[in-house]
Amino acid sequence: MNAVESRLTNIEIKLTYAEDMVDELNRTIYRQQQQIDLLINEFKALRDQVQSAAPNEPRSLLDDIPPHY
Repeated sequence: MNAVESRLTNIEIKLTYAEDMVDELNRTIYRQQQQIDLLINEFKALRDQVQSAAPNEPRSLLDDIPPHY
């Protein structure tokens, strides 16, 4: 095998690894987007739940002071 064929073989091997890495990254991004969408929906549900529980109650800053103060 001459030098050109050897270089071509090495390039093909590297390309195969790069394609595998891109596929794995795409799967990872897809899973992360699914998790983000789920968290957004859960956040919206919690926000709606809080707003419906006490829609017009006035809030005092003293309510937010931690108990150790």
